[in-house]
Amino acid sequence: MTQPRTSAPKSPKLPWSALVALAVAAFITMLTETVPAGLLPQIGDGLDVSQATAGQLVTVYAAGSMLAAIPLTALTRSRPRRPVLIATILVVALVNALTALSPFFALTFAGRLIAGLGAGLQWAMLAGYAMRLVPEASKGRALAVSMSGVPIALALGVPLGTALGTGVGWRTTFAAMAGAGLLIALWIRVGVPAVSGEAAHERIALRRVLTRPGLPVVLLMAFAFEVGHMNLYTYIASFLDSSGLQQRVDAVLFLFGIAAIAGLWLTGLFIDRHLRAVVLAAFATFAASMALLATAGSHPGVALPAVAAWGLALGAAPTMLQTASARLAGPAVEVAQSMLVTMLNAGMTAGPLLGGALYAATGTRALAWTSLGIFLAVLLTATTTARRALPRTHVGAGEPAPAQDPVTASAAR
Repeated sequence: MTQPRTSAPKSPKLPWSALVALAVAAFITMLTETVPAGLLPQIGDGLDVSQATAGQLVTVYAAGSMLAAIPLTALTRSRPRRPVLIATILVVALVNALTALSPFFALTFAGRLIAGLGAGLQWAMLAGYAMRLVPEASKGRALAVSMSGVPIALALGVPLGTALGTGVGWRTTFAAMAGAGLLIALWIRVGVPAVSGEAAHERIALRRVLTRPGLPVVLLMAFAFEVGHMNLYTYIASFLDSSGLQQRVDAVLFLFGIAAIAGLWLTGLFIDRHLRAVVLAAFATFAASMALLATAGSHPGVALPAVAAWGLALGAAPTMLQTASARLAGPAVEVAQSMLVTMLNAGMTAGPLLGGALYAATGTRALAWTSLGIFLAVLLTATTTARRALPRTHVGAGEPAPAQDPVTASAAR
């Protein structure tokens, strides 16, 4: 039976318990994706494979997310959302339990692929779910809260998971994440309101969603942003050699993560009323930090503030892109988010490949310059297409994105 559609609450107060539950789910799912990177020697030894082979456990998870986001979202979009969300969390939890017990690399590899499929669907769902729990004026803040688990996982979860894995065994880390996943599934079942799937009369064909005015531009910016970010971030330890910070990479990455959390918090404060300003400021900050690293990154006094600025911009990027795509998508929010997830994962794949080719050819010197060029191109694109790609209000089911700022919408906000 189709569940009744949850109506947005009239009160401007955020449903904190529900949004925090979604954030914790995002935290566990992101932690599952990234924590193997800090435990490759132990995992390799435990499964009797090389570190390079063990590293494919990260790659296959991301590949599963990229491949599954659009088809699984399309397949499940009419289903009640809470059971589907819980199913994705349970899939990730069960694979973490499997990883904790598996004696074979092939079995672990297959499990990680399945977990990636669940994660891809979950990433596509979280934004739309959070925004359907709040009134129009709070959707951006709700999105920022619900996705806060991602930068927290990157800033704090990975170092803590790595420390736990190093101290008491990598299998214990995955077992702990499995238990946490079961608890968050229960929390969402009892503490997050149910929402329905897309009604038949609201369902928009995938092709029509993709061609909604402004959305292809946002998707292109998302891909380019990830390429520019991952091009340098993947090789940040090697890049820091020239600044004498190679022995403090953990501290630098911690600074980066804390700045990302601050960027997400600031984004939550301003994004509902000032989406365009947030987007332009974030991409300008990306470009400025890359310029500093490219020209004076060998000096610790320059490198550290530049990395902090980079992290600040990164904290804003996912939420602002999700908000822009949601405003353009009309009722097809989850389909648009699945496309965004696919483009972000594609950029996460392409960025390290580009950086690896540059690193092999010229060392780290060209990495920051290349990322600078990419971010300048994205900033130019965002500036010239802002009226169409960054609307001030949500676009309705059958209407195009506004070509100019509606005065009434501006006044209403």
